[in-house]
Formats: sequence, C-alpha cells, structure tokens
Amino acid sequence: MTIADTLETALLDLVFRNIAYTGHATLYVKLHTADPGEAGATAPAGNTTRAPVTFAAAAAGAIASNSAASWTNVNTAETYSHISLWDAASAGVCKWTGPLSAPKTVAIGDNFSIPSGSLTVTLD
Repeated sequence: MTIADTLETALLDLVFRNIAYTGHATLYVKLHTADPGEAGATAPAGNTTRAPVTFAAAAAGAIASNSAASWTNVNTAETYSHISLWDAASAGVCKWTGPLSAPKTVAIGDNFSIPSGSLTVTLD
C-alpha cells in the first residue's frame, strides 16, 4: 500500500518537529478499478460509496481492520483492483492507497465486501 503525500507530511512533522497529529477513529474505503495514485483520485469505481472501517491496535509494523467494509447494490459491472482510505465518507483527504490481494469482478446487483481482519496496512 502507498501512503498519501498529505499523511507523509503530517507524520514527518510529528516525528521530526513534534507537531501534533490527530488520527481518525474511522476511515472510509473507496473502491477503484486501477491504481488510484497517492491522491486516491484516479480510476474510481462506479460504486462511489465509501464504506466505514475501523482498525485494531498496530503490532510489528502492521495494522489490520477489525470491522468489515461492505458495499451493496453495485450499480456497474467492473473489476475492482485497488482501494483508497479516506478520512471522511465524502470529500475529505486520502490517507492511503493500495491493491487488493486479487482483483474482483462484479456484476450489476452483486455485493462486495472486505472481511474483518482482511484489510492490512503495513510500514516496513
């Protein structure tokens, strides 16, 4: 996964300049049909709803979701390949982007979900 420029800047300021950063209890997952880039703006899925997701405590440089992200009433047939994480259900700031472990093709009317514990973000 790729950390967004805005979050990189905030974390650098926190670590090296002691400028406080306030995190978010809930982030929102947006689906993409290709790499969305660091700003999360490229290749948005036809289903534009962002699903809320929360995370468990970090350990060993990784953090995993402790809630599922689900989308219903998929309105376009397409293949999801990437996600972006946002600080708001709409508008807001992209925090992180990355690929799904495997692309998923959906048909109109399908449901899609990322199960609890399946969305993992790492720093290496």
